[in-house]
Amino acid sequence: MAYAHTNSKGTIYYLHSNGRMFYFSKEVKETGALDAVPAGYNVVEMKTGMLVLKKNQPAAAEAPAEGQS
Repeated sequence: MAYAHTNSKGTIYYLHSNGRMFYFSKEVKETGALDAVPAGYNVVEMKTGMLVLKKNQPAAAEAPAEGQS
């Protein structure tokens, strides 16, 4: 079963892949449907309701607190 995500407008979209390109579609297609969001990505909704995958940002290195060395 393809990964499904409902946007703020109530429309269900299904995640697909065409090689290294990922996209959402309103219908499940025979080829390219993905069962889960790829590792290192998360789903983000644009202002228009369109869904996109965005790479996770690496965690910022913690700076030492002031007065400590």
